[in-house]
Amino acid sequence: MKDLSAILQARKNSSLYRTRQILDGPQGVSVRLDGREYLSFCSNDYLGLANHPGVVAAFHQGLERFGAGSGAAHLITGHSRAHHELEEALADFVQRPRALLFSTGYMANLGVLAALAGRGDRIFEDRGNHASLLDGARLSGARLVRYRHADVSDLTRNLEAASGADSVVATDGVFSMDGDIAPLPALAQAAAAHNAWLLVDDAHGLGVVGPQGRGSLAAGNLGVDQVPVLMGTLGKAFGTFGAFVAGSEELIETLIQEARTWIYTTAPPPAVAVATLAALRLVESGDWRRAQLRLLVRRFRAGASRLGLNLCDSTTPIQPVIAGTAEAALRWSTALRKAGILITAIRPPTVPEGTARLRITFSATHSEAQVDRLLDTLEQILPAGNPAGQV
Repeated sequence: MKDLSAILQARKNSSLYRTRQILDGPQGVSVRLDGREYLSFCSNDYLGLANHPGVVAAFHQGLERFGAGSGAAHLITGHSRAHHELEEALADFVQRPRALLFSTGYMANLGVLAALAGRGDRIFEDRGNHASLLDGARLSGARLVRYRHADVSDLTRNLEAASGADSVVATDGVFSMDGDIAPLPALAQAAAAHNAWLLVDDAHGLGVVGPQGRGSLAAGNLGVDQVPVLMGTLGKAFGTFGAFVAGSEELIETLIQEARTWIYTTAPPPAVAVATLAALRLVESGDWRRAQLRLLVRRFRAGASRLGLNLCDSTTPIQPVIAGTAEAALRWSTALRKAGILITAIRPPTVPEGTARLRITFSATHSEAQVDRLLDTLEQILPAGNPAGQV
């Protein structure tokens, strides 16, 4: 039997121990923890919709019409009119024939990869991919091959070496820890040249980039022929909960028949679907929110550059500041919290060794003054010429 106490203590000794934070109110740029208000820069609520009055009101209306829970899996009696209308609206939004709702993005990626690949097949994944894509590949039984981050040449070499095997290429659209955007047109070309499926997880792109927030595929003018499988989540820019996969009629029907993480689980509450449909309409009409995000990101990056901070090459609301060691990242996070600013330290194994960081994320409901406060505080806790982050 494993000595769990010793394992946990080792994590603490390595500055890798994880703890939960308990919010006492709704999500927002200002949150309440342990009786104190904090300015938060660590939410994925990019458009500020998680507590939007219209979304909350739609949630209440959904509760009154459909009740609190779905009561069954989609294939039994759990698939409501609210779910169906949302699927149709999402398919229209991402300009694909059909969409299928999943309970989470994690379950969507596991279900899709297991349905499209199995023993004897190959799944090629970017080294910066989200854990759900990596776990989906492992659970599928296919051989997982990881290529260098955003390196299409490395992917191409690996595809050529696996000639003859059925293949899937999977990548984040916007990488969740670095904030950069995958080279999607080149990836699509490489996948097509080797008759491979291409799956793009656009969890952090939908709502944020592209025309009307249609995501990184729309920004690259890539349709269903170039990228057959699109996965998107609803708990980030959309502010609610859940996920969906969009693609051809044949893809969605295959997932309905074979995606175990969709078949064998209770459908999400219909009221969530009603709220998400309201959020979708706000996403479509929210160009001012995306413009505000771009303004905030430019302001932060200009200020961070003046401070000499080590940033990733990102134009999205995900703006990591690299600390290096887990200890340094924790020191930075603790010092910011003492100053009333909430930013989580991201450490291995979530990111590679030596790249622990503060993962700063912006919302359209942040103000320029709040960005300036963050920069001022970073300057105070990270004196010039002190890249190791001693505080």
